Amino acid sequence: MSTPSRTLSTAQQYRAGRSPQLFLLAAVLCTGALAWTYYAFVRTTTGQFADESAWREAGVAAPEPGPALEFLDRLPVISVVVAAAVILFVSLARHRWAASLVALGSILGANLTTQVLKNVILDRPDRGVATLDFNSLPSGHTTLAASAVAAVFLVVAPRWRPLAAAAGGTYAVVAGAATFINLWHRPADVVAALLVVSIWTLIGGLVIMRMGDSWNVWNGYGTDWVASRWWLVLCWVGGLGGLTCAAGLYLYAQDAGPGQVPGSDTVPLYFWSGLALIIGVGYLLAGIAGSLFGQQTRVATDVPERRA
Repeated sequence: MSTPSRTLSTAQQYRAGRSPQLFLLAAVLCTGALAWTYYAFVRTTTGQFADESAWREAGVAAPEPGPALEFLDRLPVISVVVAAAVILFVSLARHRWAASLVALGSILGANLTTQVLKNVILDRPDRGVATLDFNSLPSGHTTLAASAVAAVFLVVAPRWRPLAAAAGGTYAVVAGAATFINLWHRPADVVAALLVVSIWTLIGGLVIMRMGDSWNVWNGYGTDWVASRWWLVLCWVGGLGGLTCAAGLYLYAQDAGPGQVPGSDTVPLYFWSGLALIIGVGYLLAGIAGSLFGQQTRVATDVPERRA
C-alpha cells in the first residue's frame, strides 16, 4: 500500500529541467544539423545546384503576387507583435519576469547569431553554379518569425506547450515557406534559420525551467484539450512525412537530371522538394521541443496546476 505514495513522493521531488544534458545534447545535435546544412547546400556543387534550382523553380511554381503573398511577407513583423503581447501579459499578470527576460534574450540571441553567421562567418564559394555570389544562409526573415513564436512557447504554462508547439511550428513553417515562395530565400536558408532558433530555444528553455520550477509543473497530457498529446503527434507526423517526401522528390529529381542550368526542368521537382524540406524540418523541431519540454516539466499529480 505504500508503493504508490513513495512513487508520488519521488515524482514531486523531480525538478523541472532535471536532465540538462538532454537539452544540451539536443542543442549540439541542432548545431551539427546546422553545420551539415551549410556544408551540403552551400559548400558542395550538388547542394548549390539543388538549392538554386528550387529557388528558380519557385518563380514558376509559386502563385502570382497578390494580397495573400503580401500578407505572408508581413508574418515576421506580425509574429513580433504577437510575441510582445504574450510576453507582456505573462510578465504583468503572471509575474514571470525572469522567464520573459530569458525569452527576450533567446530572440535576441537567435537573430544576432543569424546575422553574424550570414554576414561575418559563413561564405558562399564558387562551385560553377549560376547563383548569387554572396551568402544568404541563414534567413533573417525566418529567424525573426520563428524566434518570436518560440519565445511564446517558452513563457506559456506547461499545459499550453503542446498546443503552442503545434501552432508555433505551423506559424514558423508558413513564415519560412513564404520567404521561399516569395523568392526572398532558398530552402536551405530557411532550414538553417529554424535550426538557429531551435538551439536558442533549447538553451533558453533549460534556463527557464531551472529558474521557474514553481510554475513549470503540470498534471500530464490529456488534462485539457490544449495539453492533448495529439498536438505533438501532428508535429511528428508532419515532420517525418515532410522529410520523407523531400528526400524522395530530391532523389527523383537527381535521376531526372535537369542538366547544368538550375531550374531548367519542366517539372519543379526541386521546388517541391525544398518546400517539403522546410515543412519537415519545421514540424520535426516543433515535435522534438514539445516532447522534450513535456518530459522535463515537473509532474505533481496531487498538486493543482497553476493556470495560465
